[in-house]
Amino acid sequence: MGVKPRTDRPVTVIGGGVLGRRIACAFVAAGYHVNIRDTSPEALEASVKYIDAHKEEYFMMPRISKETEEAGGSNEEPTDKEPITSITKIDLEAYTHAPFGTCKTFTDIQSAVSNAWLAVEAVPEKLELKIDILAELDAAAPTDCILGSNTSSYKSSLLVSKVSEERRKRVLNLHFALLPAVRIVELMTNGKTDPEIFPYLENVLGECGLLPVTARRESTGFVFNRLWAAVKREIMHILSDGVSDPSEIDLLWEHMFKNGPLPCQLMDQVGLDTVAYIEDTYVKERSMCGAATVDWLRKEYIDQGRLGKKSQKGGLYPPHVRSSTAESTPTNPHTAAKDIYVLDVGLGSNSQDVSQVHSNGKILRLNLATQKLTPVVVGQNLPDGIDVSLAKQKIFWTNMGRSTAACDGSVWATNLDGSKTRCLVPPGKVHTPKQIAAVDSREQVFFCDREGTSVHCCNYDGTNHHIVVQRHIDRETTLLDQMVLWCVGIAIDAERDLMYWTQKGPSKGGRGRIFCAGLGLPDGESAEDRSDIQLIFDNLPEPIDVEVDSETQTIYWTDRGEHPMGCALYRAYVGGETIDMEKVILARHFHEPIGLKLDKVNSIVYVSDLGGSLYSVSLDDGLKVELVRNDGCFTGLTLV
Repeated sequence: MGVKPRTDRPVTVIGGGVLGRRIACAFVAAGYHVNIRDTSPEALEASVKYIDAHKEEYFMMPRISKETEEAGGSNEEPTDKEPITSITKIDLEAYTHAPFGTCKTFTDIQSAVSNAWLAVEAVPEKLELKIDILAELDAAAPTDCILGSNTSSYKSSLLVSKVSEERRKRVLNLHFALLPAVRIVELMTNGKTDPEIFPYLENVLGECGLLPVTARRESTGFVFNRLWAAVKREIMHILSDGVSDPSEIDLLWEHMFKNGPLPCQLMDQVGLDTVAYIEDTYVKERSMCGAATVDWLRKEYIDQGRLGKKSQKGGLYPPHVRSSTAESTPTNPHTAAKDIYVLDVGLGSNSQDVSQVHSNGKILRLNLATQKLTPVVVGQNLPDGIDVSLAKQKIFWTNMGRSTAACDGSVWATNLDGSKTRCLVPPGKVHTPKQIAAVDSREQVFFCDREGTSVHCCNYDGTNHHIVVQRHIDRETTLLDQMVLWCVGIAIDAERDLMYWTQKGPSKGGRGRIFCAGLGLPDGESAEDRSDIQLIFDNLPEPIDVEVDSETQTIYWTDRGEHPMGCALYRAYVGGETIDMEKVILARHFHEPIGLKLDKVNSIVYVSDLGGSLYSVSLDDGLKVELVRNDGCFTGLTLV
């Protein structure tokens, strides 16, 4: 793209009004230097005051990504944002957020844009005014400067009549919503815009905590305004027909779309063939043309067997199966409709009756696209570990039981929607089951038993329950020594028939360990005396859950030990010959981290903690984003 390091050059915002100052604040909060130009000194003063008062709030917006060379398209490295990668020792300074950017004000365009890499016009919605502003920017800005128009209604192709042909390759629509409440930014070509600009700006906007959406081609109204226009028209039809009133319409909207499934997800759920039948009725009754709606739907989807969730070919969304290979086409982690299942163990402040905390556990489903958290299963006895079988579309989880002093733990299964729940391993058969791993290739689940100092396995239907690792305890074993034998986290490398598990040790005790062994018992050996157990790491603060990337032979684990080495997310390569392999802290400063799940396709690992937070952590640079924070107390998590 030929753009110099972004933090070395400013972003210019033309217009210091209500939206212009908000656009500027988003960039300042992300560490970008900003020039604001307005002909009114009062507007400029108000802009500076707004940014100073709100930049901390904007900084708290979840950051979606951080630029990599591949995503950014530039071979030049930013000079003042060092990546947090390959950390072999704690560097507290590396974990503080980058300083805020500066904000300068100008009354003339020439000075404001002389060294800008991006200029965004946010002047009043007057066609001729915008045409003239873009012409001035074209004349004054550096040749590589990108020009964005914040117009809410005009195509940028209508605004470039006075812009040079060469510059038109760097002009686009860049429409911001009312920040910070609505974080969407819509991007759209003018028909000649360099296509490399879009992924580049999507990444920049993601850094600023915004949610970029790019229209595939020019369209009056972009994406949302077209959708909103259709909604408005139908609302007016409903009102004019006397079918309902505004309050009822708003009630339905709030509960169906704000709290319910998203529109495209809802159509897939209902079935596209059913959607078409319903639409046929409207087309016939209103004498409408269905060529661009229901006829198109039948041609592109229904006739091809793509009917929605009930179809193996999927519908508007692809089939509900996640790939496990990095070579697969990655989804956009900014906007992908993805569900995270997380366990609330029930010990948080959301349990008002302390006597009932041991039956307050829940399985919650978080949709990342909507940020909606939905209970799936409730009334559980201290749930701790969870995993999912995509092949069987089932969730498996463990309950520690009502008391760690009693052998009353259990293992359960349910459908993804929480239906057909059944107990696989009943109380009395396992002491305190912790983390669990589902292995579709074997149709088995493996899980750790903490107080039972063992690793268990059973089939998906609960049959063939047996112990695969049993740590030895006798009458002379002290309580502290028993804790060293407590098995907690479990991960399976099915390709190599290996399992990794953690033994946490005493709380904050620095005696944690990670082991590896085969999935099957060596011939002639038992779970108590198997000879293939290998010690991977020793003297860890307090390792909990563990995850393995079989392709790269890398393990990830959460550690809830003492700061600064504990309450961290670790990773290590375990495919080498030596036992003492290098440990790397990928992210830290969690609040008692427990569960984790690797999303290799999107280069993300998700982490949950007992403080009631769920995070995403970039595998590239350790960038940590808090996705959820509430009064819960989170243990295990898994992805669908």
